[in-house]
Amino acid sequence: MPKVTLYNQAGSEVGDIELSADVFGITPNESVLFEAVLMQQASQRQGTHSTKGRADVRGGGKKPWRQKGTGRARHGSIRSPIWVGGGVTFGPTPRKYGFKMPKKQRRLALKSALSSKVNDENIRVVEGLSLETPKTKEMKVILSGLSAEKKTLVVTSDYNAAVALSVGNLPGVKFITADGVNVLDILKHEKLIITQDAVKQVEEVLA
Repeated sequence: MPKVTLYNQAGSEVGDIELSADVFGITPNESVLFEAVLMQQASQRQGTHSTKGRADVRGGGKKPWRQKGTGRARHGSIRSPIWVGGGVTFGPTPRKYGFKMPKKQRRLALKSALSSKVNDENIRVVEGLSLETPKTKEMKVILSGLSAEKKTLVVTSDYNAAVALSVGNLPGVKFITADGVNVLDILKHEKLIITQDAVKQVEEVLA
């Protein structure tokens, strides 16, 4: 079982904590991680791009000139794609880019992402995080004590409005709850700060 240092909110070491080897101690699968990141990024695309084809452009109902005898090329509509103001050929249309991965692969990807943070020593497990009122300065001091001032993902077991609002004003720092842990956020941020209760919650779901 991988063992990491347990910190308090002030950044002082208070002991060690053993993490589940099945969740935090596997060999990261890079190909599955890549697929999971691709899936999340594809799902975030709006896909609202749209162009008008020749059937959608206004006008062009009448044949511009007769078929034969004018010496000009034959045309059936002034809204043909080769005319100025005509429709677009094979242009983008609204679509969904998202796709799904098998459940086992999604779980493997999440385990791989968490294990990579442990391997790189970029995880900080804290006893708990709590603030009476939203204070960005206090949160900045907490992150500094944990050596995680920038590009940090903060994870707690339950939603804490004071913590969430305090984190929201810090560039590069993001707050999520344990049930929202995902591969893209873990890999996107350099440091992972997670509470002890959140660790147990993640292990119960993935183990």
